[in-house]
Amino acid sequence: MTEDGLAHRQLKMKHFCLCLMPVLVLLLLGSERVEAKKYLRCELTRVLVENYNFDKTFLSNWICLVEHESNLDTSKITLKQNDSKNYGLFQINSKDYCAEGRKGGQCNMKCEDFSNDDIVDDIACAKMIQEREGFKYWKKWDRFCRNSQNLPNLRVACNLRSLSPLRTPRSFFYISG
Repeated sequence: MTEDGLAHRQLKMKHFCLCLMPVLVLLLLGSERVEAKKYLRCELTRVLVENYNFDKTFLSNWICLVEHESNLDTSKITLKQNDSKNYGLFQINSKDYCAEGRKGGQCNMKCEDFSNDDIVDDIACAKMIQEREGFKYWKKWDRFCRNSQNLPNLRVACNLRSLSPLRTPRSFFYISG
């Protein structure tokens, strides 16, 4: 075989491998796909008000919290020093509020369910935490958002005044505990 023929054959093999790689990755991941979402500040503001009827009074606190805790990323998982993990948009901790691999904790939720693009369960648990412990539960809120001067001005940045719920508030499942 000539050098040109060998080079051509190697190029075809590389192309084949490059085409085959995405298929193999999808097969390895299995059929269960978990979607994640990385929000933009105003996009999440709109979603929280219009779809989940968040009170505009505290919305800057929620947005500041999420920006600092998860960088607006629903798939974020953070390993803590005590071997627990924080999950999802609101970085809900596995030690107290959810259980890994099964439903549990004070929110009676599976922690992994906080790491997908469906934020209904995340919101229900985060609101419960906030009602019980206040925003101070979240260390990064305490560090970066406690001072109201550090909160984002959503009225200006995201035209908050123009937003209102699209329909009656979603009925959140209430978490006993």
